[in-house]
Amino acid sequence: MSSYETIATAAATGKHTSTIIFFHGLGESGNVWMEKLSTLRKPNTKIICPSASKIPLTLNKGFMMPSWFDVSTLKEDAPENESDILRAVDKVHALLDEELTRTRLPPKKLLLGGFSQGGALALYAALTYHRPLAGILILSCWIPLHKSFPDAATNNTKIPILQCHGTDDPVIPYAWGRRTSEILSEFTTKSQFTSYEGLLHGTNEKELADVKEFIQKLLI
Repeated sequence: MSSYETIATAAATGKHTSTIIFFHGLGESGNVWMEKLSTLRKPNTKIICPSASKIPLTLNKGFMMPSWFDVSTLKEDAPENESDILRAVDKVHALLDEELTRTRLPPKKLLLGGFSQGGALALYAALTYHRPLAGILILSCWIPLHKSFPDAATNNTKIPILQCHGTDDPVIPYAWGRRTSEILSEFTTKSQFTSYEGLLHGTNEKELADVKEFIQKLLI
């Protein structure tokens, strides 16, 4: 876990039977999402929210910013830093392995998710992880290296995926979320795309209620 800046954790308040690992968006920290998710889980679920290290971000004119990988632009079909993305994915896989070794939980009791850039990272990491997970939760995000799919998807194509996106998102356009949904529908079997009218790049009560239902139904 040392490869992350910090890691916010909320221990299970009952017997630990499941874990959510969730990655924040660009410029954020894990604490924000750890607090949000803590109100949505069941007592037996542990939450792990890493914080990204600051890197010189091309999108931010080279200024340092918490980011999982370098991004040059948030436009669809723009060139992507594949090696940077894959390095970040390797860290996620290592974090999953560590949690499974430490807790001895079945991998089917781990839910992987994220918001914005963190959602993009979680999605790619889940679809390339060698063990079967419980599900994937992605909010206001996109599918990275989308031209590599469906070939890149080596696992977890038959698990539940909840993808949420606001119709008025000015950062990751709704059309990009919709396109991600279309790509996922080509090779996943339980992918659900939910729209939120008027929602910008963030969450609202309706989305959080849907996330709560998804989490609690999946992690029994």
